[in-house]
Amino acid sequence: MSDMSTNSASDVLAGYAINKNTSAAPAKKSNDLGQDAFLQLMITQMKNQDPLSPQDNSEFVAQLAQFSSVEGLDKLNKNFNAFTGGFMSNQALQASSLVGRSVSVESKTSILSAKDIISGTITVPAATSDLTMNVYDAKGALAAQIPIGTAAKGDTNFRFDGQNLEVNEKLLDWTAGDTPLPAGEYRFEVLATQNGVKQQLATNLSANVNSVTVGTDGKLVLNLAGHGPTDISKVTQFN
Repeated sequence: MSDMSTNSASDVLAGYAINKNTSAAPAKKSNDLGQDAFLQLMITQMKNQDPLSPQDNSEFVAQLAQFSSVEGLDKLNKNFNAFTGGFMSNQALQASSLVGRSVSVESKTSILSAKDIISGTITVPAATSDLTMNVYDAKGALAAQIPIGTAAKGDTNFRFDGQNLEVNEKLLDWTAGDTPLPAGEYRFEVLATQNGVKQQLATNLSANVNSVTVGTDGKLVLNLAGHGPTDISKVTQFN
């Protein structure tokens, strides 16, 4: 009886393959065992089982449940992959709109372009009365020393165009003179007394987005002027 079952199952598989190949509508070739073929095999197995030692019905039910589970997982994986691909494409499209714009990242350096500004944020841990900003050029020479004065705890925003400094939307009396600083890369050092100790405060500075790269893992990397590749999670503000 076991030989008959094997031969019959083989016949079903062969017949299933012939039906697939001779179908009027062209079908995509696949090595996967479809649900119809599985059911035909199971019916053939039931027809040709040994009547003196029949198989337990629960075994057939378990086989069908297992097949359904595998098929469901396969469909779920395909749907998830399609969703992931669409999400990554949409994310890349949105990120491409950032090219040419300015974002802020935690940094001490930024590039000043001609007739442009560097915007930034100073993180002040505690209120101070002696906030000072030192600006150094690419060679490390002190290009400007600007006393800001009083600053409350929290974020202090500023805008610098190479000649004037605007802090929290107020233009300071300080000026670099008639000639603004030339375009180039500058390093910002912000000092203040905190808990009786003079220390440098953290700054977030603006940088232009030159291009956007989407990694194989779906992560977006912004290529920032003066910084190079920067993970989008490092961006603190979109200007």
